Amino acid sequence: MFGVEALGVGVFVVLAFGAWLLRRVRGGGRSAAQRESYERHRDAQQRDPPVDLGDVREVAVHEFTDHHSGERRAVCKIEGFVVFVEDVPTDLAVGDVIDVEILSFNRGHTSATARFLETA
Repeated sequence: MFGVEALGVGVFVVLAFGAWLLRRVRGGGRSAAQRESYERHRDAQQRDPPVDLGDVREVAVHEFTDHHSGERRAVCKIEGFVVFVEDVPTDLAVGDVIDVEILSFNRGHTSATARFLETA
């Protein structure tokens, strides 16, 4: 009926699928840091933003990123909430404190876009 090779391949497929399924159930083989990061991300999606449209806030620059338009943006945080700041001066550096105005939220309200006003 079935050859020994076919039986061996079938057993291998069942064992491979079982191992994959076991890893998925036990957390996908993620490290503790990866699980913690995922949990923080999930929690952030559940909470309301700590800012409203039009708010003016004083924030520190954590890093810079390049927007897909090619524009350099400052990345800041307010109570862990990420704010991308437009129109930043070229001499602005990581650690500088600036005043920003909140302009909009992303689709899930998990981050915001703000406009640079001045160095604090």
